This record gives sequence, structure tokens and C-alpha cells, in this order.
Amino acid sequence: MKKVELLSPVGNKEMLYQAIHNGADAIYLSGKLYGARKFAKNFTNEELVDVIKYAHLYDVRVFVTVNIMIYENELEDALEYIEFLYKNQVDALIMQDIGLITLVRKYYPNLEIHASTQCHNHNKSGLELWRELGIKRVVLDREMTISEIKELDIDIEKEVFIYGALCVCYSGCCLFSSLNGGRSGNRGECVGCCRLPYKLLSSNKKYLSKEEYLLSTKELNTLNALPKLIELGIDSFKIEGRMKSPTYVGYVTKCARKIIDAYYEGKERVLTKEEDTNLRKLFNRGFTKGYILNEKNIMNTKSPNHQGIEIGKVIEIQKDKVKIEITKDNLHQEDGIRFKNTEFGMIINHLYNKKGLLVNKIEKGEIGYLDKKANIKIGDTILKTIDSNLNNELNHYQERKIPITMKVSCKINQAIEIEINDGKNKISKKGEIVEKATNQEVDRKSFEKQLSKLGNTPYILEQLDIEKENNIFIRLSSLNMLRRLLVEELTELRKNKKIHEVKINEKPIKQIIENKSNNSYKIHVLTRTEEQLKTCIKHHIDSIYTTDYSLYKKYKDEHNVYYRIERVNIKEKKYKNERLLVGDLGSTYLYGNNNEIITDYYLNVANHANIDLLKRLNVKRITLSVELNFNQVKELMSLIKEKQQIEIIIYGRLELMLVKHNILNEFCYLEDKNHYQYPVLYENNLSHILQHTQLNQIKEIKKYQNLGIENYRIELYDEGTKDIEKILKEINKEFKLNKN
Repeated sequence: MKKVELLSPVGNKEMLYQAIHNGADAIYLSGKLYGARKFAKNFTNEELVDVIKYAHLYDVRVFVTVNIMIYENELEDALEYIEFLYKNQVDALIMQDIGLITLVRKYYPNLEIHASTQCHNHNKSGLELWRELGIKRVVLDREMTISEIKELDIDIEKEVFIYGALCVCYSGCCLFSSLNGGRSGNRGECVGCCRLPYKLLSSNKKYLSKEEYLLSTKELNTLNALPKLIELGIDSFKIEGRMKSPTYVGYVTKCARKIIDAYYEGKERVLTKEEDTNLRKLFNRGFTKGYILNEKNIMNTKSPNHQGIEIGKVIEIQKDKVKIEITKDNLHQEDGIRFKNTEFGMIINHLYNKKGLLVNKIEKGEIGYLDKKANIKIGDTILKTIDSNLNNELNHYQERKIPITMKVSCKINQAIEIEINDGKNKISKKGEIVEKATNQEVDRKSFEKQLSKLGNTPYILEQLDIEKENNIFIRLSSLNMLRRLLVEELTELRKNKKIHEVKINEKPIKQIIENKSNNSYKIHVLTRTEEQLKTCIKHHIDSIYTTDYSLYKKYKDEHNVYYRIERVNIKEKKYKNERLLVGDLGSTYLYGNNNEIITDYYLNVANHANIDLLKRLNVKRITLSVELNFNQVKELMSLIKEKQQIEIIIYGRLELMLVKHNILNEFCYLEDKNHYQYPVLYENNLSHILQHTQLNQIKEIKKYQNLGIENYRIELYDEGTKDIEKILKEINKEFKLNKN
């Protein structure tokens, strides 16, 4: 029976050791570029080589993340970096960018690729496409339930998150950070907009809540349900946490390892009370079983911070001291605490007992004092967020040992021969000639003592077979030397094992095509109401997109109307001979042969390889990513022959987030600290959070026309007929000016 893989996060060398020695089967990490955790420490190229060798020594697989959207001017460098990883025997890449993925499959055909959760993997057609492209594994959306995963009966490896931070937005579908913080979540630079406070307003702009962390999720914890997930047929269990502490990585890995191993041993195992407490101390924002186990309450609207465990209360405020009562656990010097109501946190440098004397510990049930450092109030709850003793304990882990066997052949007047075997590799060496003993012979115990001296190596001697004649003599130093040489050679063999043969196909030279001004243009408009749609018909708009299927059916036969499919398309309704605007890769693959397809900006198209793949999938027109600036669009257009197939958005409220369920309130607004108000639409069991203002590039039309672009989109929200006519008038004016 194939065991499920336990996959642990690694953001630095300390995490590497914690993950491996606490039982990870595989690790995932990033170099300094192209990873979706840009602000983790990550690894230089030289360090990556060492990491791969070290992990392979312990039979731990290494997956490197190259899981961001790739701009055109990065493709060549990204491929060089991937070739470096490939030649250094990385086990697999975790990737997001569909264009770069197709290039890697073409140039490095036997390099294993996993489709990142950033690819929005949630339906059968998406998995079928990945399988057709030669992808080995998909990382499923964290929003998927067990019943939905069961429906994905595609022969491709499946990976799910089992522990750690959750994104409130579907992965790969978030523009909040990019458009409001200037740092793209699709580029590994997320500023954490979801961890900021917001107020909730009704549709008529009345406040429904005080300022709360309305988009901040709890931490996923499915450890007690791992047996149930194993039986689902999942291939890999993934722990989130490259930005967390090494002790967090080690302890979560250790707990998961115990539960997984117990399952395969036919035993029942759940977290003990102590393990649960320790996990909470290491990091939690409150725990949730997540969507995978059908828990809808995944939010912690009270705080985005680590909650630790509750250990006591503030009972008195003095001029320079805070009097506290410890009711749970103990409080030590160098522990970290947070006061729940004020959200103020501190490391305990000075701790005083009830007599005011400096101490290094206050035990459960005792009174003590802290230095006053903030406006703390009586009755506030004290949370322990760092347990210094626990961290010290977890930093002293038992190193993983590799079981080996040895065979010894020892006959008089022949060279001694020792074979070492790790179950996969056999190495044998001969030493000096064995002599007949003149005094004391070298007995079996002497062999066992010398050959089992493996304390500072990764190995442990599991079995020793000795074939020897009686009354023999061999120098013990000779045995030690043979043991050292065999161990060194085995170590090098394990570190440098070949995962794949390196096969590199020739790369073509880019063909630059001159961008020429294009005076022809077409206007396409996304509508949400019948009034908007009818206004667009009246003004002879080239293409009209609607989010309402009933409106599409009503008007499609007489006008150039397209139905925008929801980009969470799990049920995959069948369409034939329809006009569709699609926003996920699976739908593009599913509907491309039998329908007229236009792809939406949600597909994050940012390089020519993205476009090449979509054209192979029979897409009529391709909308570019809204994260591209003008110079990036210019470079991309210089590589595209069929420029009439490209569409850009020049006006409208863009969608910032796509969230499962109605986590806020139907048709409302979020207000941030700057009083920007973000509309929230609830449709089809999904919450759509829109930008607080309109994108407006109408004045930039001339520049884009000069690149040969002729398709321009308007995205409407609540605009009425007069608003639409004003927008169209302004756009047509710009086009007329350009002709002159």
C-alpha cells in the first residue's frame, strides 16, 4: 500500500533540519526568485545545491517553488534558473504560470512538475488538462470539500493542505494586494490586506459592524482527521509555514508523522491534550477544520494575530507595574505574551513575584508583576504566545537515522571484505590480509563494537552478519578505516543520486514583430443588469458580456452577447455552440472545442507562452492580466502575430477577491481605514469583492493602439444608462483623436 507523503515547508536551514529530522517525506522551498513567499529567507543557488544533497541523503524529496506569474522579460532567466535546478537533481517544481509550465515541459521533458494551488485547481477538466500536459501532481484549492475531491476521478496525483494559514480568497484569484498595496500576491509579495481591519456597510451605506478583521481567517488544523483524508486517496499532505518558526515546522511535522504512522500500523491516534496545547503555543489564530471538512466558520474577526493560549488575567494596574494572576500554565522569563484586548505584545525580560523580587518563573496559581509598557486595563486576558522552554526543548530534536546492514567476510590469508547496504545501495571494500592470531583473537564482539561506531553519522547499524574463521587477527584500526570509507562512499552516493536523466531540448530564438499603430478598434462591455445590456445593444457595442445566464439566453440570438461563466466551475455544466467568457483553465479546456471562447483577465496572462497555450485550446480572444504595466504589454505585443486576438481592460471596477460562501453580507460594502469602500456581491455561493474605484485608462488608448491592440473592455458595476453613454462618448472621442 502506497503511503501518503508528508510534505513540510522550509524557509531556512533551521527549518530544513527540523522538517527532515521530525519525519517529513518531502520538503518544499524556494530560491531567491520566483517563489510565492518572497519575504521568507529562502535560499541562494549554492545553498539549494546543499539542501538537495542533504535531503536526498535522508531519502527526502525536494520540491522547489517557481509558483508566481512570470512576466515576458523574466522567461529566459526563469528557464535558466529551472535548468540549474534540473541539472542539480531537484525532485520536482511547484509552478503557477501556465506559459512557463508549457515551456518547461517542452525543454526539460522529464522534469517533474506540480501545478500549484495558485493555478486554481478545482474541477475535473483542469486536472485533465494538466495530465495531458504531463503534469505529475496538482495542489487542490483549499476550498474543496471531501465530497468534491471524490468527484475528481482523474489519474493524477493530488495534494491537499492539512495545516497552517488559510487565504480567504481562492488562491491565484486575489488582486487585493496588487491593486491596493502595490505588491502582487500572484508574484509572492502579498501585503496581507486580508489581515487588516474593515467595517461592514449595508447596501445603502449604513454601518453594520464596528471595525473588525472581517477577512482574517483562522489557522487550518485537520490533524485529527488525517486517517479520513488518507482513505480519500490523497497522495500528499502539505503543511503551510515557510514564514513561521523552525520549531513550528518541526513540531507540526512530528505530530502529523505520528498520526500517519499510527494509521498504517492499524492504530487509532489523535492529538493529546499536551500536543494540542503546544501547537496553540507555537502559532494559531484560532483553529478551523477548514472547508475540506465542511466547516464554514473559518474566520477570526477579532484578531489577525497569533493567539497562543490563555494563561491569566490583569488584576491591578500600578504606576510602573502590572499585577497579574497566572491561572493556567506557567510564565517564564523570555516567554512572549499578548494582552488580548489591547493587542499589545511583549517578551518577558523582567518578572517579579508577589513580593516584588526578580524571579525567572511564576507558576500556575501564583500572583506576580510585570513592567508596565502599555495602556493595559484591569481584567485583560493574558495570552502566552511564545513558550521559551518549549522552544528550547524542540530545538533539541533527535536526529533521523538511516538503518543499514553490514556483512563481513574474514578468512585467514585473504583480504577482509565488508559490505554496507542501505536497502538501495550496496558497497563493498577489501582491506588488509587476515592473519592467524598468535595471542588474543579478534572475536565477534570486537567486530560489533568497531563497526557499530556510527554515532556522528546519519546511520544506525540494524544488522551485522559476520562470516569468519576461528582464531583470526586483524587490526581494529583497519576495521575502523574500512567503516569510515564505506560510510563516506555511501553518503556521497545517497547525496548525489540521480532522480532523472538530464534531457534538454533546443530553445528557439524569439521572433520580434514590429508593433504597428492600428486605427481599427472594438469595444466590449461587461454588464450586470438588463438596463446595462440594453444600453450596450442600443449603442452597437461589439461584444456584450453578461454575468446573468437568463439575460444571455434572452438576447444571444439577436446580438453578440457572451455569458461570463463563474470562475469556480465545479459542476461543469455542459455548453455547446455558445459564446462564453471563461475565467479558469479547466473551463477553457472543457469548452474550447464546442464553443466560442474568450478568456478573462483572471487567467493572469503575462507572457507569450501563456498566449500560445490558450490559442492551442481554441481561444478566440485572450484578455491580458491587469497587473501588466504599459511597458510589459508593449514587450509582450512585440512577440504576437495575431494582435487582433488580444484584449485589455481600460475601464471598470476590477474584482479583487473571490471568496467561498457568504462570509459578509449579501450586497454590501467593506470600508478600510482610509474610508475606501469596496462593493461585495454575493452570487452562486461566492462573495465577489470589487475595487473601491474604477480603473480608468481611457486617456491611454492612443498608446495601446500604437501597439496594435484593437480590443478594449469596459467592466460595469452599478452604472446607469447616462453613465454608460458618458463613458462611451469619452472612449470614442479618444479613438477619433487618434485617427487624426
